[in-house]
Amino acid sequence: MSKRTTLIFSLLVGYIVLQFLWWEILLVRQSNTIISLKQNLVALSSTNDTLILKDIAQLQKKKSNQVYMIVGEGTVFLLLLLFGIHKVRKSIKKENELANQKSNFISSISHELKTPIAAIKLQLQTLFKHDLERSRQKELLANALNETSRLHKLVDNVLMANQIDNHNLYTQKEQLNLTELIEFTVKRYFSIHLEKKQITLNLDRDINYVGDKELLSSIIINLIENAIKYSFEQIQIQISLKKENQKAILEITDTGCGITTDEKAKVFYKFYRSGNENTRKTKGTGIGLYIVKYICNLHDIKITIYNNQPKGTIFKLIF
Repeated sequence: MSKRTTLIFSLLVGYIVLQFLWWEILLVRQSNTIISLKQNLVALSSTNDTLILKDIAQLQKKKSNQVYMIVGEGTVFLLLLLFGIHKVRKSIKKENELANQKSNFISSISHELKTPIAAIKLQLQTLFKHDLERSRQKELLANALNETSRLHKLVDNVLMANQIDNHNLYTQKEQLNLTELIEFTVKRYFSIHLEKKQITLNLDRDINYVGDKELLSSIIINLIENAIKYSFEQIQIQISLKKENQKAILEITDTGCGITTDEKAKVFYKFYRSGNENTRKTKGTGIGLYIVKYICNLHDIKITIYNNQPKGTIFKLIF
């Protein structure tokens, strides 16, 4: 809500409250005037002092009751009015925040889409215009495929977030080997990082789980992407899978910038981006962890964030 809109809204609310209080005062005064006139009429129409005093006492009591009733009902109405105004203001503020988040998302997604497209175009143009050695050709094609994979993951996230918003994201659960699924997903989407030993796998063999293969792959992809994105100095990610007390436990550990205590719950909100200057400059759409949390809920997977030592973050998932 802009400062000008806030000022106008505040003035309008203040005017309504003052008008309401003024009319309440007028009602009380009018009631007092009517009761006083009735008391005078009683005093003039009777010669029995006892009866006069009795009638006046009753009128005085009636006057007090009416004042209490007007003030009481007025106060209740005023409180309800203020509560309604507070809710409306809160709703407007929330809508404005959501609109700003969506605007930032559109700006981010535009940049995120342009970057891999531009990179792919550059690789292909280089291949087309120059007669390069076979090794160089393979390198350019590998880079182009990597950018294509990145673009594919981004589009998948956008489509999945839209399905979540429209409540039409459904699971197709099946018996699967969780170890093989994680291994396959990492090798398919993060082969370069594996070759550079930026990602290491420590997976217990043949851990089975009943779940949706595509959605579980999305969890793994988004968590690893998140770990890579916020590892500014050096990418060092460890993925471990083990079984404890008949439950599969997956941990994705990085040595990046970490997540503050206040933000550990907020990072799962849609469009949320960290307020930290370093992380705010990092590319991203703010929907990756939102998707992760939703899929975890669909599978009854408990996801928790811990601090890594001496720095970084651990995402722990209990299946």
